Amino acid sequence: MQTEFTDAQLADPLMQRSNKVLRTCVHCGFCTATCPTYQVLGDERDSPRGRIYLIKQMLESGGPADPATVRHIDRCLGCLACMTTCPSGVHYAHLLDHARAHIEATHRRPPVERLLRWALARIIPHPMRFRLAMAAARLGRPFARLVPDARLRAMLALAPARLPPVSRNDDPQVFAAAGGAPRMRVALMTGCAQRALNTDINDATIRLLTRLGAEVVVVEGAGCCGAIVHHMGRVEESHALAAANIRAFMAEKRARGLDAVVINTSGCGTQVKDYGFMFREDRAYADKAKRVSALTRDISEYLSELAPDIAACEDATSLRVTYHAACSMQHGQQIRETPKTLLRRAGFEVVEPAEAHLCCGSAGTYNILQPAIAAELGARKAANLMAKAPDVIAAGNIGCMIQIGAQAGVPVVHSVELLDWASGGPKPAALRPEG
Repeated sequence: MQTEFTDAQLADPLMQRSNKVLRTCVHCGFCTATCPTYQVLGDERDSPRGRIYLIKQMLESGGPADPATVRHIDRCLGCLACMTTCPSGVHYAHLLDHARAHIEATHRRPPVERLLRWALARIIPHPMRFRLAMAAARLGRPFARLVPDARLRAMLALAPARLPPVSRNDDPQVFAAAGGAPRMRVALMTGCAQRALNTDINDATIRLLTRLGAEVVVVEGAGCCGAIVHHMGRVEESHALAAANIRAFMAEKRARGLDAVVINTSGCGTQVKDYGFMFREDRAYADKAKRVSALTRDISEYLSELAPDIAACEDATSLRVTYHAACSMQHGQQIRETPKTLLRRAGFEVVEPAEAHLCCGSAGTYNILQPAIAAELGARKAANLMAKAPDVIAAGNIGCMIQIGAQAGVPVVHSVELLDWASGGPKPAALRPEG
């Protein structure tokens, strides 16, 4: 793609990067075949190729983003299926990040939307605030039909029927390896939304890793990965959250050593693995950010590296599991076969749905900010998953689990909960009669 940025614009390293990404695109249109919003809306401007043209025009102009461009960029899930499909290696994720930041800096949204985005940015990255917000949303659910704004109704609809008790395992502490001297020492990123919505995931991760000989540390000072605000274009906020994590993990590594930073929410993993790029121009953080990104492993990656010999429990061998591949896992981190291999090794029958590459519509805060598109994608995903007649649906991202669980007719659990159960841990709560 030909670009026409001025020399002054190209003096900005971020603009240089976007210019390089834009020039990589050859207009082939392969991306339209795997883009969820293009599948739903059928509008070229709601495809990666169309958005690339819009972003090019917006950045070249240097002026405020116009409402039409904002509308089509906002409709992008950021699922990155286009990057998996692209034969030219267009790094759409970094281009989209630049576009969102430009929109946030130059475009004034309507008051209700500004307030909603501000609230999401102030609530979700903070587990206790999010827990309180979900409790309030549960009280408001019976009155959802009276709420005029569809986005607020969507937020009420996503509130879980019950919230789990606070897990003390999420507090900064060290969990000793089972059986004596540890084979490795890892930091577990406990997340933010996950700590409010499903505490079983971190608990299962800690049990499984310690059982396999790892010393697990929940690091003081580590918190939200920054993805929620990053994908809203709020650069300063996302970098502040990321910098806090970098400081925390590097301090722990220097003091007592770390073999890995393990993450069990694939959306967070994709973000942390990109810290090196985010801070590439920052003299104070560039090297440290790169090292943290290099240490980061999805829980499935790390379990595969440990090569655990997980023997299936008798009940597990009779379960049919439909595996949902989160976009941040299969497209963002390019992890596709590993979770399925681990589940099969543990004795589960694992099947995959049709259209496994398409997003479920969760995408961070997308199911709140774009509820109509998200609902259609969620229904489509749930139907494809249920068509495989599963006993349980497994996924590796809390957002997907909430989105799919609202429409699926069977329990939705994290893959690590199944692996923990198969190797001696408790049966996942969602599979128990009282669950």
